Amino acid sequence: MAIHELFPYLCVDNAAAAVDFYCHVFEVKEIFRLTEPSGRIGHVELDFHNGAILMISDEFAEFNIRSPKALGGSAVTLHLHVDDADALVARAVAAGATLDMAPQDQFYGERSGVFRDPFGHRWNVGHNIEKVTPEEMQRRYTAMFDTPGGGSCSS
Repeated sequence: MAIHELFPYLCVDNAAAAVDFYCHVFEVKEIFRLTEPSGRIGHVELDFHNGAILMISDEFAEFNIRSPKALGGSAVTLHLHVDDADALVARAVAAGATLDMAPQDQFYGERSGVFRDPFGHRWNVGHNIEKVTPEEMQRRYTAMFDTPGGGSCSS
Protein backbone atom coordinates (compact mmCIF):
# COMPACT_ATOMS: atom_id res chain seq x y z
CA MET A 1 0.00 0.00 0.00
CA ALA A 2 1.34 3.43 -0.92
CA ILE A 3 0.23 6.51 0.95
CA HIS A 4 0.24 9.51 -1.35
CA GLU A 5 -0.83 12.41 0.87
CA LEU A 6 -2.03 13.26 4.36
CA PHE A 7 -4.42 16.17 4.92
CA PRO A 8 -5.46 17.43 8.35
CA TYR A 9 -9.24 17.93 8.43
CA LEU A 10 -10.37 20.29 11.19
CA CYS A 11 -13.90 20.59 12.48
CA VAL A 12 -14.75 24.02 13.90
CA ASP A 13 -17.81 25.71 15.35
CA ASN A 14 -17.70 28.52 12.75
CA ALA A 15 -15.97 27.50 9.53
CA ALA A 16 -16.40 30.87 7.82
CA ALA A 17 -14.66 32.67 10.71
CA ALA A 18 -11.99 29.95 10.87
CA VAL A 19 -11.21 30.37 7.18
CA ASP A 20 -10.84 34.13 7.70
CA PHE A 21 -8.56 33.57 10.71
CA TYR A 22 -6.34 30.96 9.00
CA CYS A 23 -6.06 32.95 5.76
CA HIS A 24 -5.03 36.06 7.71
CA VAL A 25 -2.67 34.47 10.23
CA PHE A 26 -0.98 31.92 7.96
CA GLU A 27 -1.21 34.01 4.77
CA VAL A 28 -2.80 31.13 2.87
CA LYS A 29 -5.43 31.03 0.14
CA GLU A 30 -8.81 29.35 -0.01
CA ILE A 31 -9.01 26.83 -2.86
CA PHE A 32 -12.73 26.10 -2.70
CA ARG A 33 -15.68 25.52 -0.38
CA LEU A 34 -18.93 23.57 -0.34
CA THR A 35 -21.80 25.33 1.42
CA GLU A 36 -25.24 23.93 2.22
CA PRO A 37 -28.33 26.01 1.37
CA SER A 38 -28.61 26.66 5.14
CA GLY A 39 -25.16 28.29 5.10
CA ARG A 40 -23.41 25.50 6.99
CA ILE A 41 -20.01 24.80 5.45
CA GLY A 42 -19.44 21.17 4.57
CA HIS A 43 -15.91 21.49 3.25
CA VAL A 44 -13.20 24.10 2.67
CA GLU A 45 -9.66 23.57 1.43
CA LEU A 46 -6.85 26.01 2.18
CA ASP A 47 -3.56 26.01 0.28
CA PHE A 48 -0.68 26.18 2.78
CA HIS A 49 1.87 26.16 -0.09
CA ASN A 50 4.27 23.40 -1.17
CA GLY A 51 1.41 20.91 -1.51
CA ALA A 52 0.16 21.27 2.07
CA ILE A 53 -3.64 21.44 2.25
CA LEU A 54 -5.75 22.09 5.35
CA MET A 55 -9.39 20.99 5.20
CA ILE A 56 -12.09 22.54 7.39
CA SER A 57 -15.78 21.96 8.05
CA ASP A 58 -18.49 23.19 10.35
CA GLU A 59 -19.82 20.80 12.97
CA PHE A 60 -22.12 17.98 11.87
CA ALA A 61 -23.43 16.61 15.17
CA GLU A 62 -25.75 14.25 13.29
CA PHE A 63 -22.61 12.48 11.97
CA ASN A 64 -20.67 12.83 15.25
CA ILE A 65 -18.36 15.44 13.68
CA ARG A 66 -17.68 17.89 16.49
CA SER A 67 -15.31 20.75 17.16
CA PRO A 68 -12.81 20.91 20.02
CA LYS A 69 -15.15 23.35 21.80
CA ALA A 70 -17.98 20.79 21.72
CA LEU A 71 -15.62 18.05 22.91
CA GLY A 72 -13.99 20.11 25.66
CA GLY A 73 -10.60 20.34 23.94
CA SER A 74 -8.39 18.68 21.35
CA ALA A 75 -5.74 16.00 21.77
CA VAL A 76 -4.10 16.98 18.46
CA THR A 77 -1.34 19.53 17.86
CA LEU A 78 -0.60 20.81 14.35
CA HIS A 79 3.15 21.46 13.94
CA LEU A 80 3.98 24.07 11.33
CA HIS A 81 7.49 25.01 10.14
CA VAL A 82 7.82 28.65 9.05
CA ASP A 83 10.53 31.25 8.40
CA ASP A 84 9.84 33.24 11.59
CA ALA A 85 7.99 31.55 14.44
CA ASP A 86 8.02 34.66 16.63
CA ALA A 87 6.26 36.75 13.99
CA LEU A 88 3.63 34.13 13.20
CA VAL A 89 2.82 33.45 16.85
CA ALA A 90 2.52 37.20 17.47
CA ARG A 91 0.19 37.57 14.45
CA ALA A 92 -1.97 34.68 15.68
CA VAL A 93 -2.28 36.13 19.18
CA ALA A 94 -3.09 39.58 17.78
CA ALA A 95 -5.84 37.94 15.70
CA GLY A 96 -7.44 36.28 18.74
CA ALA A 97 -5.43 33.11 19.46
CA THR A 98 -4.52 32.17 23.04
CA LEU A 99 -0.80 31.91 23.76
CA ASP A 100 0.09 28.59 25.41
CA MET A 101 3.89 29.00 25.17
CA ALA A 102 5.86 31.99 23.93
CA PRO A 103 8.47 31.15 21.28
CA GLN A 104 11.71 29.91 22.77
CA ASP A 105 14.74 27.91 21.70
CA GLN A 106 14.08 24.19 22.10
CA PHE A 107 16.39 21.25 22.83
CA TYR A 108 15.57 19.70 19.45
CA GLY A 109 17.09 22.56 17.44
CA GLU A 110 14.01 24.60 16.77
CA ARG A 111 12.64 27.90 18.03
CA SER A 112 8.95 27.35 18.57
CA GLY A 113 5.87 28.63 20.31
CA VAL A 114 2.40 27.23 20.88
CA PHE A 115 -1.03 28.81 20.59
CA ARG A 116 -4.66 27.72 20.49
CA ASP A 117 -6.69 29.26 17.73
CA PRO A 118 -10.11 30.76 18.54
CA PHE A 119 -11.71 27.47 17.44
CA GLY A 120 -9.85 25.27 19.94
CA HIS A 121 -7.10 23.81 17.75
CA ARG A 122 -3.53 23.77 19.10
CA TRP A 123 -0.66 24.91 16.85
CA ASN A 124 3.08 24.49 17.49
CA VAL A 125 4.88 26.91 15.17
CA GLY A 126 8.64 26.78 14.77
CA HIS A 127 11.69 27.41 12.67
CA ASN A 128 15.05 25.62 12.66
CA ILE A 129 17.90 27.21 14.60
CA GLU A 130 20.40 24.33 14.55
CA LYS A 131 20.76 20.84 13.16
CA VAL A 132 20.61 18.30 15.98
CA THR A 133 21.32 14.60 15.57
CA PRO A 134 18.86 12.13 17.10
CA GLU A 135 21.57 11.10 19.60
CA GLU A 136 22.18 14.70 20.72
CA MET A 137 18.45 15.30 20.92
CA GLN A 138 18.06 12.28 23.21
CA ARG A 139 21.00 13.44 25.36
CA ARG A 140 19.43 16.89 25.78
CA TYR A 141 16.01 15.41 26.43
CA THR A 142 17.37 13.10 29.13
CA ALA A 143 19.34 15.98 30.70
CA MET A 144 16.15 17.99 31.12
CA PHE A 145 14.87 15.36 33.56
CA ASP A 146 18.16 15.23 35.47
CA THR A 147 17.89 18.88 36.56
CA PRO A 148 15.66 20.31 39.30
CA GLY A 149 12.40 21.40 37.70
CA GLY A 150 13.34 19.41 34.59
CA GLY A 151 10.92 18.28 31.97
CA SER A 152 10.33 21.65 30.35
CA CYS A 153 10.73 21.94 26.62
CA SER A 154 13.32 24.72 26.54
CA SER A 155 17.00 23.92 26.12
